[in-house]
Amino acid sequence: MNKNFIGLYAALMACSSVIAQEEEATIQHLDEVVVSDSRFELKRENSGKTVIKITAEEIKRSQGKTIAEIINSKSGFSIAGSNGKEGTVLGVYARGGRGRQVLVLVDGVRISDPSSVNQEYDLRLLSTANIESIEIIKGAASTLYGTNAATAVINITTKKASENKISGNFQSSMGTNHTSEDQNYNIADFSNNVSINGTLDKFSYIIGFSNRYSEGMSALVTPENEEDDFSSFSTDVKLGYAFSNNFKINLYGNQTKTRAEFDEAFGMIDAPYVFLSEQNRAGLSAEFKYNKGALVLNSAFSEYESDIKDGFPTIYKGKNRVLDLYNKYSFNDKLHTILGLNYIYDETEYSEVQDFNIIDPYVNLVYVSDYGFNLNTGMRANNHSEYGSHFVYNVNPSFTIKNSKGYVKVMGSYATSYITPSLNQLFGNFGANADLKPEENRTLEGGIEYTLNTDFRISALYFNRKEKNFVYYANTGYENAENTIDASGVEVELNWNPITNFNLGANYTFTEREGDNAIRLPKHKVNAFLGFDFSNRTTANLSYAMIGKRMDTDFGTFPSVNVDLDSYAILDFYIAHQVIPSKLTFYLNASNLLNEEYTEIIGYTTKGRNIRLGLNLSL
Repeated sequence: MNKNFIGLYAALMACSSVIAQEEEATIQHLDEVVVSDSRFELKRENSGKTVIKITAEEIKRSQGKTIAEIINSKSGFSIAGSNGKEGTVLGVYARGGRGRQVLVLVDGVRISDPSSVNQEYDLRLLSTANIESIEIIKGAASTLYGTNAATAVINITTKKASENKISGNFQSSMGTNHTSEDQNYNIADFSNNVSINGTLDKFSYIIGFSNRYSEGMSALVTPENEEDDFSSFSTDVKLGYAFSNNFKINLYGNQTKTRAEFDEAFGMIDAPYVFLSEQNRAGLSAEFKYNKGALVLNSAFSEYESDIKDGFPTIYKGKNRVLDLYNKYSFNDKLHTILGLNYIYDETEYSEVQDFNIIDPYVNLVYVSDYGFNLNTGMRANNHSEYGSHFVYNVNPSFTIKNSKGYVKVMGSYATSYITPSLNQLFGNFGANADLKPEENRTLEGGIEYTLNTDFRISALYFNRKEKNFVYYANTGYENAENTIDASGVEVELNWNPITNFNLGANYTFTEREGDNAIRLPKHKVNAFLGFDFSNRTTANLSYAMIGKRMDTDFGTFPSVNVDLDSYAILDFYIAHQVIPSKLTFYLNASNLLNEEYTEIIGYTTKGRNIRLGLNLSL
């Protein structure tokens, strides 16, 4: 029997056994309020998007997993490298797109590395222990969020300070780190996080430190299979002051250092290569509320340095400044508006310092009627120092039919977005082209969502994207392509609480991409989740993922060739018990229970069955 179906069968059997246990936990309600698609707190029924909200509870039940692993379990996403050795380069693919088409925000501020080829942000630089929640909106969102918001926006919110004068939290875990062939069960992966936080009258503070270290796996599949270590150290500081109930400011800072050993990908041989990176971020956010509105400022300054010690040693340095100032105003409970100005400055040093800036005014309007019709629409004028001006817009209507037990929502969207060429593509040392134009994306969506008593929700959505002017590396350097890329697909999501202490979730994604070789993009992908609370103290869940067939390019041969990769399935298990309620929790996280052997990226190692033990102490 196919292992994919064996895994799913095992999950269903576990479901039937846990339902028979005692029903003693509190009710788990679905989140009803979403923010990211409009920047206003709106009921989900009034949103024209199927917003994915990863709550603090879900993150808590995913202790031991990285942010990339958590996001990879959601519909429409395929993150290549999330199941490989720590330090493997991740490709965040959403809706058949590439990493540069996904925008990452932390506390409302765009983060990206201007020294990277595609301006992508490395999710490994974020510690899961510091994250409160994540909202994901899929589709073109450049109207509100600007460049790179073409296939998805990942809006990450960090934890807030405790209302007590002083509180502390300590998290620590250790586990195995090996492939399916080498099941030695040596302890080779360590993670620690400590934070002190609190509120003193009008002043709040959070000081945190986290580190992660792993060994035991080689970066590449080679005869020697020598170990390539990975380590990451991060320090976070957040300070807040409330001048009044209407005026608050926050200052924050972060430093993250990462070290990852890797091998020679051309020829797939062991090599003593090392990748070193350092990120320094500082920012200020402020909000002033007045009558029916609020003036909001989000700003940040970041520095990135990457030192690649391989056969051709290279150091990349980049700086980034971001300022987003907008005014939110609600005329009444039906009409909400945003008027904003976004500023971005990117700088990188090549043979000489190169930079560009972006100044974008934008406007957005949300209308919520009494009879079920909702509309989210807006426009943005992109002004770039190199290529000039560009215009994007969105129209997102929906219609909700409510009854005493829930609602049915029909939604649609037509939106355009853009992706600014990176400094590397415009001015870099290899194949630069200062005449590049922005990539353009058009996204058309249509779907339906049904909710019953906040305990059952199912949605289905069709999307169609068209990419124009996408930047690629030709024989003589970077160019804007003359052909177009067409990506389309279907996303189905289910969340159901049949009884008070049992939760079932599942999603299915079908994706098709035409116009290039679409490497590492599965056509079919399934995720399922079963969660059960044995009591107020003990919780457990099973998660299942099936990744369908896809194609990858073997760059270890010359010339490179495309290879079809088989589908595979992974079953994970998690259980946690509160030894001291709300104070001390121990957990066990077992990944790839069936010890599935598979290839995620050609030539790169993948994790087999691994076990992690951890604790969470709050004081």
